Amino acid sequence: MATYKESVGTAVTNFAGDKPGVATGELWYDSSAFAWKYQYPNVTTAGSWSSGNNMNTTRRTLAGVGIQTAALGMGGQSPNTGKTESYDGTSWTEVNDMNTARNANAGAGTYTSALTFGGEPNTAATESWNGTNWTEVNDLGTSRRLMGSAGSDNTSALAFAGYQPAALAVTELWNGTNWTEVNDLNTARFGIGSAGKLSTAALGFGGITAPPASTGTQAITESWNGTNWTEVNDMNTAKNYLGGAGTSTSALAFGGAEPGLTAKTESWNGTSWTEVADLATARFQVGNAGASNTSALAFGGEDGPPGDTNVTEEWTGAGAAIGAWSTGGSLNQARESGGSGNAGTQSAALFFAGYGGGSNRTETENYNGTSWTEVNNINTARAYIAGSGNATGALAMGGHISGPSNSQLVEQWNGTNWTEVNDLNGTQAQSGGAAGSSTATIAFGGFDYGPPADVTAKTESWNGTNWTEVNDLNTARLSLGGNGTSSTSALAVGGSLNPGNSANSEQWNGTNWTEVSDLNTARLPYAGCVGNNTSSMLAAGGYISGSPGYRVANTEQWSGASWTEVADLSVTRSALAASGTTTAGLVFGGTQPPQTTATEEWSSSSNVVKSLTD
Repeated sequence: MATYKESVGTAVTNFAGDKPGVATGELWYDSSAFAWKYQYPNVTTAGSWSSGNNMNTTRRTLAGVGIQTAALGMGGQSPNTGKTESYDGTSWTEVNDMNTARNANAGAGTYTSALTFGGEPNTAATESWNGTNWTEVNDLGTSRRLMGSAGSDNTSALAFAGYQPAALAVTELWNGTNWTEVNDLNTARFGIGSAGKLSTAALGFGGITAPPASTGTQAITESWNGTNWTEVNDMNTAKNYLGGAGTSTSALAFGGAEPGLTAKTESWNGTSWTEVADLATARFQVGNAGASNTSALAFGGEDGPPGDTNVTEEWTGAGAAIGAWSTGGSLNQARESGGSGNAGTQSAALFFAGYGGGSNRTETENYNGTSWTEVNNINTARAYIAGSGNATGALAMGGHISGPSNSQLVEQWNGTNWTEVNDLNGTQAQSGGAAGSSTATIAFGGFDYGPPADVTAKTESWNGTNWTEVNDLNTARLSLGGNGTSSTSALAVGGSLNPGNSANSEQWNGTNWTEVSDLNTARLPYAGCVGNNTSSMLAAGGYISGSPGYRVANTEQWSGASWTEVADLSVTRSALAASGTTTAGLVFGGTQPPQTTATEEWSSSSNVVKSLTD
């Protein structure tokens, strides 16, 4: 019989505690717990929909192609349009229009090589997309609308079913030049859902065999093998005008009408359909794209009343990695409300100033991924300070020194020493947010003692030498979080409205602030924002004011379009600082109370450790 090492490639080892760096399924003996242990990746057990950024043009009965991170949406109504938009996984961009405006068209291919065909008014028109422009090519043999489709690119596609002026079973194959009629579906229908990345392997499901929808709506599913259609297991719920994505063996069906609007989603595994999590917005005549039953995109459609929508939702199936916090090396000085080089990394972070031990602090500490080291102090002790930059080049802005006044002082860090540079124009910096680098930063929000004393919406931009007042936040607030890549791209999050908590998020484009999706939990983040770009960020911890107020461990992740709750901090706290990214992040300091030295490291993936007796 083979030994354990011969079977798995490693020997059983002895380690006190959870052993770092072990392979999935590797066995070790935890001598501290007197237990045999192993680990495996911590992943989601169910899929879910999350919000993406809206399309630029609200519409329904549009076609879609591609995958979740690289998709096209084209055509639609009302009225009929030729508009085409490209999705990069975060936002939609208008690109060149189709030559023929229409709705109820179908599509196949990718966002750089696609085909669109048919549509309303009943047409056989076919257009080919090369990543830049649409070109008219040879027509379908049968003009129609509301059909199913599949295909890999603009040289290989399948069109099936549709309406003209009754339900059709006609199937046509595109070879890059011409359409050829091939074997029909078994059941003629229109408003059908479809999936397939090849013209030789497709799936058609649902639809209407004949009006009215109340009696004609179907759950029938058929599979195409390149020659014939075969009936396979039905959907659980009969639907029409539904969205579809994926392949003939791994597909997703979502939305539609039963005939009433539905948000239901079903997953196909090659054999049968299973109901999974619903769309957030019930709708039909929806645009669709996606690679499989674990990754899909729903956009546009009709959610009436009130009518058409531009809402985008992203599907992530079961098996997605689950992020988690773990303990890092402790600070040398416990403190809250300090500044950080929030564009730093998990293995190279900076923390400076703050409040701890009954007084404002001057300490500066540097983190190397394992431990904190004290380096040269900031010149002026202060708390509620804003910070930007990284471990080798940072900016410390404003803050509170004593009494009813704020500091306008700004200091610049060069990796060794702090130097005073030109002051802020305003006195609003206490508990304000900041984003950018040591040479290109914006400072926003905070509290201004005035007169009158109140929260402020002021924003100032730093060019490496001077500060300039620019356009204000839409919502004045203090104790807000924020981060971003530069003085032209930032996100402002949460804060205090004095009184009241804010869930507001605003995005800065270098000229103006725009309100985007709110946090799920209104709070004062106190700068616990990990991630220095506006499409991916974590908001960790915070304080919720009230009677009584309380601190939270909540962590939410920003996708560029919406916030999703993820794993909580291990140490509940507010007034903490942050560094790193949403893949490898870092938070440190803050108050529980009292002030804390706790540091936590975020990883976008984690493991489950089990004992053999579990």
